[in-house]
Amino acid sequence: MLLAVLACLLWSFQTSTGHFPRACVSSKNLMEKECCPPWGGDGSPCGQLSGRGSCQDIVLSNAPLGPQFPFTGVDDRESWPSVFYNRTCQCFGNFMGFNCGNCKFGFWGPKCTEKRLLVRRNIFDLSVPEKNKFLAYLNLAKHTTSPDYVIPTGTYGQMNNGSSPMFNDINIYDLFVWMHYYVSRDTLLGGSEIWRDIDFAHEAPGFLPWHRLFLLLWEQEIQTLTRDENFTIPYWDWRDAENCEICTDEYMGGRNAANPNLLSPASFFSSWQIICSQLEEYNSRQALCNGTPEGPLLRNPGNHDKARTQRLPSSADVEFCLSLTQYESGSMDKTANFSFRNTLEGFASPLTGIADASQSSMHNALHIYMNGTMSQVQGSANDPIFLLHHAFVDSIFEQWLRRHRPLQEVYPEANAPIGHNRESYMVPFIPLYRNGDFFISSRDLGYDYSYLQDSEPDFFQDYIKPYLEQASRIWPWLIGAAVVGSVLTAVLGGLMSLFCHCRRKRKQLPEESQPLLMEKEDYHSLLHQSRL
Repeated sequence: MLLAVLACLLWSFQTSTGHFPRACVSSKNLMEKECCPPWGGDGSPCGQLSGRGSCQDIVLSNAPLGPQFPFTGVDDRESWPSVFYNRTCQCFGNFMGFNCGNCKFGFWGPKCTEKRLLVRRNIFDLSVPEKNKFLAYLNLAKHTTSPDYVIPTGTYGQMNNGSSPMFNDINIYDLFVWMHYYVSRDTLLGGSEIWRDIDFAHEAPGFLPWHRLFLLLWEQEIQTLTRDENFTIPYWDWRDAENCEICTDEYMGGRNAANPNLLSPASFFSSWQIICSQLEEYNSRQALCNGTPEGPLLRNPGNHDKARTQRLPSSADVEFCLSLTQYESGSMDKTANFSFRNTLEGFASPLTGIADASQSSMHNALHIYMNGTMSQVQGSANDPIFLLHHAFVDSIFEQWLRRHRPLQEVYPEANAPIGHNRESYMVPFIPLYRNGDFFISSRDLGYDYSYLQDSEPDFFQDYIKPYLEQASRIWPWLIGAAVVGSVLTAVLGGLMSLFCHCRRKRKQLPEESQPLLMEKEDYHSLLHQSRL
């Protein structure tokens, strides 16, 4: 009853963040390649009259890309968003948004000058009213059409280069499902040809920054929809879990007794329809997912391929990931060894850090374990467990950032797979965000995690420990240098002592002062030296 009441009360509230702004999808906008909508506060493009921003040319990075995608000019997502727009709003100061109508993450207030820090909490730490409110918000988002954003149902070429726009309305929850599909879909090469080895949000350095932004935008969308400015996504701490603890009707939906692949009818998630799951059909038709409902959520946790994923991640697995000092390495894709990103994503072993194509661990393990909608990359965000799972993955990313304190230059500037360089704009977000912009602490983006606060580092942890850890990595060299230094000191000391002793001998002129017991040869030698 509480869920239904909340849904009715909140139905009419407005939202503001997503993919293609509704105000920018006319044939005029697409053919002129400009997306600079007016801000409602003063009616000027990008709120320019109020000093919020201005309409400017997009400056794209020209850093070289990795060899994984051997084409140019065949995919709308290349050099994002230049196929659709080459002018967008560039916001000033703490303003943000497709029309500079929002505040940057971590800021609040009418002029975006108030800083704030929100805390994401363990879902099991929420009170019953808090947990029910979260579930109600999910359901509300699933049943509220986005007032500000639409999705394209065809490529730019299929739109006759913008002269025949093809866009559909979509609800707020499915807007984000569609974005996750769009960023990871295959490239349509025409005819029956496709290219599968492409993904602008996975299998490369941008995996963690992209999903960090995705969650922030989803969180912001719910805050605006519900006018609950303190809303945060809860997380599921799956370390050492023996089963899907949140797969109950009280939380994210239990198992259907009649069909283990479906959710229990006692959960309202059982009535949800998924989208963007029929990938082979889209490929065969050279078409995009258009948001049409495709059936119920599927989930059968634990009945997955045990040979591929033997268990859920452990605390030791997480700690090993955190011990890896390199964010990225080698080819910067799913074959990278000793890469924190690749190990956390689940393409490298959490025991050795070596890439292993036969196994799915860490982040990937949770997706495989759910054995259903979550297990298919493009459609995985249909399952609301996706949000709880990725919030915890993001918290591990945050721990690594705090432990190693990398400079932004640690994030690869060039030669990463397409879309993953530091200065590349992340697909398919408008307004524009770069990968490197989110390679910073969550506290600089206005949020934290309760379990990281509970164990908040003290001065030693924050400032001294990182240096000790660096020292520990070079301790063999330090010890070696100390040993060599000690030996050299001893040798030099001995030589100096001998030298001084000899000088004292030469100064003692009378022969009587020499030792009484002396070899004959030594005695004659000494006399000879004395006469000289």
